[in-house]
Amino acid sequence: MHLQQSVQHVFVQLEQSLLSLTNEQYCQPCPSLFNASVGQHVRHIIELFLCLEKGYSAGTVNYEKRNRDTHIETSRDFAITLLHEIYSGIDRKDKQLMLEAGYDEHSDETMLISTNYYREVVYNLEHTVHHMALIRVGISEVSSVVLPENFGIASSTVKHRKTCAQ
Repeated sequence: MHLQQSVQHVFVQLEQSLLSLTNEQYCQPCPSLFNASVGQHVRHIIELFLCLEKGYSAGTVNYEKRNRDTHIETSRDFAITLLHEIYSGIDRKDKQLMLEAGYDEHSDETMLISTNYYREVVYNLEHTVHHMALIRVGISEVSSVVLPENFGIASSTVKHRKTCAQ
């Protein structure tokens, strides 16, 4: 599956950036990110993929009911282990799913939206790249690590830039 390779590519980039940080830098609040840490953004990425994995089995995905496991955001090594597990297990057959969502903070009412596994993998991949852009800001705030040029930039933007440069 091409999607698995795309997820793996992005996760390897993310892992390499995390390996360049100490665990203290990984957990350090970043004023530019409203005092969120790099680890909190990584946790968010991981937990959405874990919700999709759980939803694949159940037939219904609900990203709002994620665990918010602080161990992921405070242990860089644990987060890296989870990244490996996620992209190793993402090569699944496409199937219809229901997305359960409720976007009103004043109500517990949810709606069900028809979707499929591949569509949700794409959503999570795009979501990951978006958070990697924020992680880039956080890493520059807590360290002097130099990240790859295209870290946190959507593949469509990279392709567009290459076209413009020709």
